[in-house]
Amino acid sequence: MAALGTPIIDFGVGDPREPTPDFIRQGLIDALEPVSSYPRAAGLPELRHSIAGWAKRRFGVTLDEDREIIPTLGSKEIVFSLAQGLLDPAQGKDLVIVTAPGYTVPEAGARFAGGHVLRLALTEEADFLPNLDAVDAATWARAAVVWVNYPNNPTGATAPLGFYEQLADLARSYDFILASDEAYIELYFGIEPPVSALQLADLTNVLSVHTLSKRSSMTGYRSGFIAGDADLLADLRALRPATGVTPQEFVQRASLLAWDDDEHVAALRKGYEAKRDVFLELFARKGVHVAGSEAAFYLWVRTPAAEADSESFSMHLLERGIVTAPGSFFGPEGEGYIRMAMVPTLEDCERAARILDEML
Repeated sequence: MAALGTPIIDFGVGDPREPTPDFIRQGLIDALEPVSSYPRAAGLPELRHSIAGWAKRRFGVTLDEDREIIPTLGSKEIVFSLAQGLLDPAQGKDLVIVTAPGYTVPEAGARFAGGHVLRLALTEEADFLPNLDAVDAATWARAAVVWVNYPNNPTGATAPLGFYEQLADLARSYDFILASDEAYIELYFGIEPPVSALQLADLTNVLSVHTLSKRSSMTGYRSGFIAGDADLLADLRALRPATGVTPQEFVQRASLLAWDDDEHVAALRKGYEAKRDVFLELFARKGVHVAGSEAAFYLWVRTPAAEADSESFSMHLLERGIVTAPGSFFGPEGEGYIRMAMVPTLEDCERAARILDEML
């Protein structure tokens, strides 16, 4: 379509287009040293201190900076690789459980590591929470790790603390790891801030994954952390020097500035909210159903009845230059919806809304 001269507005990929704040970029520049050294696997103590400070401010929890936090190369590397360290078929732990529709990397990592995968469906009728009671004891016993993701990609749904409490109890009963991908936890609109697995009273068998990619528009910096069960993190800390996945020290120093500051995040939320409101007003006026979409920068939009499926709807939008992600791309459970990532500029969102107003 671009080759044909159609102006493209891309809501397809969840890659923020917001500028990284000036003070973060300057912090990275200031941290560049004439002599480059390998970063230590445990990360800079100053960075772990900043992460612990953010967790205290945001969730009211106290994390042990030395035992309960490890900086990661963004969040994707640990989401993909965790199964390699946790699967143990010889001991009957051959299964990774994921939710669907969802981010595809946990399943890819499980299959790469030779594991089996069970997909738990997320439906609008169940508020996009998996039915934990539908999983039998024998299946829980096979599980090495159970991945959840709230605020959720692609549905934008959130989860209550009671859900984490139930799943954490199961994790300890059946000796699997509850792994919570919380990449979008700072992006929320008009609701109470989403809760984190870190707010559980007992972090045994619990890991929580975070990143600056969405919080601070730092996708290219590849900077995040994993926190939780101290004994498990000790094993990961011992493994990680062999994998070479610690962020560069100058990235870590820029990152600690990002974790220390909340004002730029509040401003970022306002920007996403303004773009979100453009489409919520349009869809409400046109009778187009938006499900979930309480948090993150995604809208999970019901495919109109006149469309054959989510891919055909996305193709019709593409003919007018609007790129979206068909729900089926996130697995068959996503059929009947499209995902729109609110990453174009406000001006482009308004232009896209005018196009949709003519189409719907």
